[in-house]
Amino acid sequence: KQWYQRRVRGLNKELKDPDITTFVCVCIPEFLSLYETERLIQKLTALDIDTHNVVVNQVVYPDKTECGTISCGLCASRAKMQTKYLDQIADLYEDFHVIKMPQMAVEVKGRSVLKRFGEFLVSPPDMTTKSVHDLVKDL
Repeated sequence: KQWYQRRVRGLNKELKDPDITTFVCVCIPEFLSLYETERLIQKLTALDIDTHNVVVNQVVYPDKTECGTISCGLCASRAKMQTKYLDQIADLYEDFHVIKMPQMAVEVKGRSVLKRFGEFLVSPPDMTTKSVHDLVKDL
């Protein structure tokens, strides 16, 4: 029992040391996910656990025609809905490092796609000049 208590205290100390541990929250730009992420961040903060990173996954960047209109009604609808939550994320986490990850055109599995996805975490693509299809066309 005493060993267990020492171990738990040690783990607790490590979790509260920002030089050792930081928590990266991952969410999607939808109501429930944002709500749960905010609850998580509040709880981690109350426990003195460092959290200043948020990854927003599955952000829809719709393809556009040459005229600049969105070519998919569902994509336009999802992007519009997500914009509301992306704005809320920007307001809530203005002091955080927030990374917006695009909804990929392929399933994120397999070495090459996972490697590419990982590269985007470090250096997110500029989606104002790219299509989600451009992100994986050479894989």
